[in-house]
Amino acid sequence: MLHRATIGDFPRETAGSIFIVRIYTRMQTTLNKTIELSGIGLHSGRTVSMRLVPADIDHGIVFKRVDKEEGKNLIPAKHDLVTDTRLCTMITNEHGANVGTIEHLMAALRGCGVDNVLVEIDAAEVPVMDGSSIAFVQAIDATGIKEQKAARRAIKILKDITVQDGDKWVRLSPSNIPVYKGRIEFAHADIGVQEYALKLINGNFRHDVADCRTFGFLKEAEMLRAAGLGLGGSLENAIILDEHGVMNPEGLRCTDEFIRHKILDAVGDLALAGAVILGTYEGHKAGHALNNAILHALFADDSAWMPVDLHGEIDDSEIVTFTPADRAYGKTIN
Repeated sequence: MLHRATIGDFPRETAGSIFIVRIYTRMQTTLNKTIELSGIGLHSGRTVSMRLVPADIDHGIVFKRVDKEEGKNLIPAKHDLVTDTRLCTMITNEHGANVGTIEHLMAALRGCGVDNVLVEIDAAEVPVMDGSSIAFVQAIDATGIKEQKAARRAIKILKDITVQDGDKWVRLSPSNIPVYKGRIEFAHADIGVQEYALKLINGNFRHDVADCRTFGFLKEAEMLRAAGLGLGGSLENAIILDEHGVMNPEGLRCTDEFIRHKILDAVGDLALAGAVILGTYEGHKAGHALNNAILHALFADDSAWMPVDLHGEIDDSEIVTFTPADRAYGKTIN
């Protein structure tokens, strides 16, 4: 049975503009060709080489540690393989092979609508590049994406699910398109209270959040270095603040770059669901731990979500058509 859902709860754009809503394509996608990238690991300070290799239908995003033993070096990008969320998002397979700082790459793949990729990497962390997703997005755009002959998978949120830690919380709620909303509160004058909302359609990820950098405070950076971490961090790949303000000579890329980066992180962390999420994410003072916790809570409640195959683009007709998938099939998503 084909289902139709309206998108009436979202206002049209500025009067006179063309309103086109898409989740990229109704079909699964991969890259046109292999992408080769290299950069510094944020915590190791070492040069990391990485290849994004086109992959077959239903492959998903899988990391391969080429510096590890063959047969024990594949790490699927799944929420239930997350083993550390303190400084980044890290995933680990049953053999102990791991890879961290995956969130900016995962955000770029989800934001650009890429479903199936093998990520070959020769170290335990994805290169930090400039601290945002823009280098990955530009590489994907330069290479191009190709559609595959299979319907795109999606996870439709059916009811509100919330996880909380003190005054921090994350909620997923029903929506007909992917929406990410966030709020942060910092005592620092250059941050303060910031809010932002992103509809993950129309290439919004590319031009609204992709170039927004990770940030931290000088005192924390010094403590990390003393502990042998953050060795690759610099003003070249992060916004650093001291008691006087932003230390980067070029300043901020936008006045609310901090919350926009938090939205970028959320897109990457929730990409570990393994499929497009048709729902609204709301994060209040959230981070990697709560982003992962919300996926565990979601998939623990079968009444909160439904696996679907998309059979039409979400476009200016303001409807989305989909076929509910078998529940067992849905379990393979996560």
